[in-house]
Amino acid sequence: MAMGDLTTLDNVKAWLGLTDPDQTEDDLLLTRLITGVSEFIKMWCRRDFTQQGYIETRDGTGGTRMAFINHPAVAVSSLLIDNRPIPIGDPVLMPGYYFTPTLLCLNGFRFTRGYGNVVVTYTAGLESIPPELEQACIELVGLRFREKDRIGLTSKGMAGESTAFLQKEMPPSVLVVLEGHKRIVPV
Repeated sequence: MAMGDLTTLDNVKAWLGLTDPDQTEDDLLLTRLITGVSEFIKMWCRRDFTQQGYIETRDGTGGTRMAFINHPAVAVSSLLIDNRPIPIGDPVLMPGYYFTPTLLCLNGFRFTRGYGNVVVTYTAGLESIPPELEQACIELVGLRFREKDRIGLTSKGMAGESTAFLQKEMPPSVLVVLEGHKRIVPV
């Protein structure tokens, strides 16, 4: 599994019914599809899901709250406003910053209005890929894998029967899952 892939080769092969351990002729193709579909999902959702560090320079708004661009935030290591370090605080007693998975908040301070005057260093992302997101990736990989034999076909007739093929970038069930993980915070 490549870094950033949303599923594994074994899980995709199980979904496709390729359970014979000696059946490896499609492994390279499936591995490439897993990485490609994982990247497609990240681009479509406008976010990376893996937990990693971020340094963001933002514009101060004059308020006491600022949404993280990447979420869920799991740690904040520093906050500078107008090049001044802001200490760790709490919502009630101690002035400083505190945070939720989606918001950076201030007690006793403000995000002074300005351009690029707020610098926050934090860690955000998921510890593990949610099952519904992994399944969406598996289904898209399976769809792309099965499509390789019918690229350009919209339907096929054989022995008096007709089969129509999906012509959308993804099935509605996958779209619903991805919509739930799409970044909507304005940058």
